Amino acid sequence: MADASRVLLGLGGCVDYELKLTAEVLEQLVAEYGIVAAELTSPATVTSERDLVVSILGYVARGGGGEHFVASAPALSAFADRFPHRQTLGGTSVRAGILMSRLGVPSTLHLVSVNDTFRRLLPAGTEYINSGAGDTFYPHLIVQYDKGLRVRASNVDMIAPFPNRLIYVNDPANSAMLLTDDLGDRLGRADVFLISGFNAMRDEAELDERLAALQQHMRRLPAGAVTYFEDAAYHEPAFSRRVREALLDEIDVYGLNEDELQSYLGRPVDLLSAEDVAAALTAVHAFIPVPTLVLHTKYWALALGAGDYADALDTGTVMAATRYCHGDDFTDEDVERLRRLPRRPESVAFASALRSRLGETVDCVPGFALDVQNPTTVGLGDTFVGGFLAELALKGHR
Repeated sequence: MADASRVLLGLGGCVDYELKLTAEVLEQLVAEYGIVAAELTSPATVTSERDLVVSILGYVARGGGGEHFVASAPALSAFADRFPHRQTLGGTSVRAGILMSRLGVPSTLHLVSVNDTFRRLLPAGTEYINSGAGDTFYPHLIVQYDKGLRVRASNVDMIAPFPNRLIYVNDPANSAMLLTDDLGDRLGRADVFLISGFNAMRDEAELDERLAALQQHMRRLPAGAVTYFEDAAYHEPAFSRRVREALLDEIDVYGLNEDELQSYLGRPVDLLSAEDVAAALTAVHAFIPVPTLVLHTKYWALALGAGDYADALDTGTVMAATRYCHGDDFTDEDVERLRRLPRRPESVAFASALRSRLGETVDCVPGFALDVQNPTTVGLGDTFVGGFLAELALKGHR
């Protein structure tokens, strides 16, 4: 496949400020702001740097990942400036597209904002369309932390049980999520369409307008095209249902991660218990009744429903694991070396047990046994999506 028009990835992208948390800075902030352990639940709104620190510490304590709107853009900049950080490109569609290009699958990105930094970081030759009227710059704060990060200050004493990443955003362009007028014409030539980014919207009337417009554009998709929807943490949680109800009839594959799964269920899920996961899948599939539900986690990735997606799951898993180990700077040799690594024994056992319970309605690919000193936790889901879609595009598979 050499035609970028055949894969359209939307609906928005951004510049990220990526940083890694350190105990020293966090302990300084706990002392500076007088934060105590009893406060470490997610604030209803993040309106200051203090709120931001409280939110981050709440996630670190349980090893969780998430995404939030931040009412104060200066709070994002102030926090980022306390750490060494780098500028990268972000957004599910953008990271997926960059990975797909590495795998020989060109694509067209639908963007809502560009600027000199974005253009400088975008790989040469990448095709994109932009709904924004002019250059805008609203960087997202991407916070990584390692397993074992310990924070001790005041009466706060915590150790991160897992590595993870957090996303904090104040981005009017992605909140507006304008669509290009020619999106329908472009979808008329597409074999693969990725929908992501509606989680950033915050105005109900604007959301309904964008969903109605997207429905009109999607009527131009050819028969046999695959529409993949990637879920995310909604800045306005009530909007998640509105988006699903508007688009469910148009979605072929619906992807989500373990954080989103557990959020929908309102309970933790034992990801290595075939019984618990089978019950969770049944419950989630009941209110997300799509042809295929894809769930990607730190232990495994699975597809429930119609179609044979085992190869796509495997490519997504391999590429996400490669990013976890090597970040952006991986080689083809790194990928092949990783493919030969053993899978996690507990994940292999889980996949077998789940297949025994659910039969041929499920494909489950175990994750790899990885021991990495400084893993990359940012963009793993986006990379999985890129690998999954690349496999579909290369095989012309539905």
